[in-house]
Amino acid sequence: MKLSDILKDVSVKEIINHVDQTIDQIVFDSRKAKAGTMFVAMRGTLVDGHKFIPQVIESGCKCIVCEDIPSEFPEDVTIIHVEDSSSTLGKLASAFYQHPSRQLKLVGVTGTNGKTTTATLLYHLVMKMGYKAGLFSTVANYIGKTKIDATHTTPDAVTLNQIMAEMVEAGCEYCFMEVSSHALVQNRVAGLQFAGGLFTNITHDHLDYHKTFKAYIDAKKTFFDGLTKEAFALTNADDKNGQVMLQNTKAEKYNYSLRGMGTFKGRIVESMFEGMQLEIDGQEIWTQFVGDFNAQNLLTVYGAACLLGFQKDEVQVALSQLKPVDGRFETIRSGSGKTAIVDYAHTPDALKNVIETINLVRMPHQQLITVVGAGGDRDPMKRPEMAKEAVVGSSKVILTSDNPRSEDPEVIISQMMEGVAFKERMKVLSIVNRREAIRTACMVAGEGDIILIAGKGHETYQEIKGERTHFDDREVVNEIFNEE
Repeated sequence: MKLSDILKDVSVKEIINHVDQTIDQIVFDSRKAKAGTMFVAMRGTLVDGHKFIPQVIESGCKCIVCEDIPSEFPEDVTIIHVEDSSSTLGKLASAFYQHPSRQLKLVGVTGTNGKTTTATLLYHLVMKMGYKAGLFSTVANYIGKTKIDATHTTPDAVTLNQIMAEMVEAGCEYCFMEVSSHALVQNRVAGLQFAGGLFTNITHDHLDYHKTFKAYIDAKKTFFDGLTKEAFALTNADDKNGQVMLQNTKAEKYNYSLRGMGTFKGRIVESMFEGMQLEIDGQEIWTQFVGDFNAQNLLTVYGAACLLGFQKDEVQVALSQLKPVDGRFETIRSGSGKTAIVDYAHTPDALKNVIETINLVRMPHQQLITVVGAGGDRDPMKRPEMAKEAVVGSSKVILTSDNPRSEDPEVIISQMMEGVAFKERMKVLSIVNRREAIRTACMVAGEGDIILIAGKGHETYQEIKGERTHFDDREVVNEIFNEE
């Protein structure tokens, strides 16, 4: 593509040398730079891409986008001087791939919990109703029915636009995307045109990255601040920060609620482990989901589908046919009458929600045995809170490893134990090996008891000291149940 065409709608401070060249690829990794590429020098958290400009030029690259103009460069190299490389990258990538987000009805989902479930259910709902859709999620990306492995909740700007261009080529009309706070701060969605934005909820998370809760909220809010007047913004009226998200948006404002007034109103009529009866906008439907948090997710999906133009009665029928997302309140039953629930809950609030849901359904004679850990190299402030929530709502708790990454798992567990009151410590075990922790929970459980295995959900690996090995909570549970 001609460089002059890529730059048509992109704001730059200065262009040095000519724009009469063809660009075959946009890169921000200096190792991928070569003849025909445009290299965007970005300031990362650990490395500044500007340091590699001389190396990039040596590799044959003739087009550099940067915030700081290099002191020396050949006359045949074009320098594009910009204010902010990270936001410019998204706009350049969007132009390079022919603005694919403008050719799709793109809906972004942000919040602490429920992003994956909401985005994935929207994707399945639209596909069930006969339309082709794409998905960007923590679990997997999809182009129609073709699955693409996901490495990040929200991919980088170049990958996003490349995959969306493939969605357009494949005939997709809709695309649903998880939008993480990291992606917003790093401008990964810059240059994209959203048809709508959804807010699920917000609780303390990722403070290792954002440092303060306010900064975390502000990051989420920037997504709604950037929506156009043609878009819609749908937020959770049951979350006090739902209204905050709408303060400065130009989009049409809507909300949903299980507890009060909302554009879209729902309530739980009946709940059991097999599913729940929901009333949405006056119509009762049976769903294969359990719990307040899932009722909110389904209400978000319903509201978004209606705002996209689908008929309410058709959406309600499709909702009743949807199945839970992998690793989200996924139930496994043993031949001896035990029930294991595998859930991705990895924040205090998410863990509390899952435990409360189980406790609303289980009978007084049924024990709840919770197996939980906390990730290494992540926000340490939530570790004692995770243990506290587990102990308050469970009959017994086993603290174990999650993905300790570079940290000592025993240290992580000891930090979790700080949240356990002394009088509650009698019902807490510490077993570092996650497989043994799950096995112990299954052995302790009796007929009718419930085992909650929280934190990893859909993940099929465990990361210890920089090495990833295969580990799937669901596989481990099935193996142990089959041995009984």
